[in-house]
Amino acid sequence: QVQVVESGGGLVQAGGSLRLSCAASGRIFSINPMAWHRQAPGKQRELVAAITPGGITNYGDSVKGRFIISRDNAKNTVYLQMSSLKPEDTAVYYCNMVTRSGITWGQGTQVTVSS
Repeated sequence: QVQVVESGGGLVQAGGSLRLSCAASGRIFSINPMAWHRQAPGKQRELVAAITPGGITNYGDSVKGRFIISRDNAKNTVYLQMSSLKPEDTAVYYCNMVTRSGITWGQGTQVTVSS
C-alpha cells in the first residue's frame, strides 16, 4: 500500500511564494510519475504540474512560468515551488503518485492567496 502526504500550504499575499512538499511512502518498488492537481471551490480538479521518473515536466497553462515542480527520487518526494501567486491560485492542492497498482492521492493542502 502506498501513502502520499502533502505539506507546506498556508496563507500568502498576492505576489508571494510558497513551497509545497509531497512525500510518498509504503510499498514503492520503483520511481514513479507524480503530479500536483488543485481544486478551487465550485470548480473541477485541474492539473497543476507533473513530473516523470526521469524529470520531464508538464505544467497547466495557468501556472507556466510561475510554478516549478521538482523531485528527490531518493526520498520519494516531489516539490512544487510556487511564485508570483495570484488570488486565483487559491485552492486545495493534491499530490498523487502513479504506480502499477493505480493512482494514490493525498488528502490535500490548502493554499490561500489574499489580494
